[in-house]
Amino acid sequence: MTLSFFSARRLALAAGLMAGTLAQAQSAPPSINMPASRPSSLGWQACQAIKDDAAAQLRCFQQWADSQLPANTPPAALTTAPANPANGQPATEILLLPSLNTEAPDGKPIGCRNTQYSELSRFWELQRGTDCDTFAIRGYRPISLALVMSGGVNPPPAVGAGSPPDYRHGETKIQLSVRTKIAKGLLKRGEADEDDHDSLWFGYTQQSYWQLFTRDLSRPFRTTDHEPELIYIYPHQIALPGGWNYRLSGLGLVHQSNGQSDPLSRSWNRTYLMGAAEKTLGPESGLRLQARLWNRLDESTNDNNPGIENYIGRAELTGTWQMNKANTLSLTLRHSLKSEARGSARLDWMMAPDASPTYTGLRYHVQLFSGYGDSLLDYNKRRNVLSVGLSLVDW
Repeated sequence: MTLSFFSARRLALAAGLMAGTLAQAQSAPPSINMPASRPSSLGWQACQAIKDDAAAQLRCFQQWADSQLPANTPPAALTTAPANPANGQPATEILLLPSLNTEAPDGKPIGCRNTQYSELSRFWELQRGTDCDTFAIRGYRPISLALVMSGGVNPPPAVGAGSPPDYRHGETKIQLSVRTKIAKGLLKRGEADEDDHDSLWFGYTQQSYWQLFTRDLSRPFRTTDHEPELIYIYPHQIALPGGWNYRLSGLGLVHQSNGQSDPLSRSWNRTYLMGAAEKTLGPESGLRLQARLWNRLDESTNDNNPGIENYIGRAELTGTWQMNKANTLSLTLRHSLKSEARGSARLDWMMAPDASPTYTGLRYHVQLFSGYGDSLLDYNKRRNVLSVGLSLVDW
């Protein structure tokens, strides 16, 4: 509609200039008045048919253009741009057309995709300008499909007189992870785009190990872990030494289970505190640090995972280096915080395809894991695992 309106104005102005030239050579023909309803009902062709009166044709085109605008649309306005002092060109009139199509109701870009804000601010929607509203489904941890090779697998306990299945060391791993913001502005809010907003999130992650290559056992899923969690995020903007900025504190409640009943059940519950900081290195690069410290909740019934926190750990530190738009390197360390040190280390490298490094969430994903807790079934078995596959991030 905007293009048609502009073309109509240009045609009308040209007709007006022609009419002015002809008026110097001959007297103006009789005026033709078009009904206001005629242009909108017959279209611009009715105005084009008026050949004898340029003024009437101009009014006709104007009426037709106005009829094409949606209801309550502000009219177009003419404004004068300042003269250019460099070349001495005179001021010119510029046609300012009303905006008819925006990405958001208030005309701002979609907040969690607005790259003028930092990575942490967009991910957790820490500021009003990064808000993507509540109950929108977003990515959490990477959604992945990978081929896995490990030094060994931990079969489930044998049931009855049967023996544990003979699983292969090579398998596939599937991870699904989503989250949604269920509340915002509970304790901290503001009207300016830069103002911080706190938020409450619900996240869910599911990780499965699939014995795709174990044909003799009908290719079963060896284990599947489910991890729902509730996360409260409180934003900060605290300057730290070395150019770092402390951006958020958080509180979480998480349940992790393999969804099985005894004797195959594996589950535990914990609460955690978290914090995150970031440092900008360039337009497309930066550093992020995130730490979590958790406490296991006491089991009211039989403990399916005795001493699990002594294996998986009680604290986690993740460092991420965004090298450029296409490459991200991260290291996650977990520690039991006991003299008998256990835990794990996980190194992730994500690389965007060369064809589309800037506008896709698809990444080639290489992961190296060493330690305890790669899955609940393997929580007390030390494993070295190499995964190579595809992941979907930032969608």
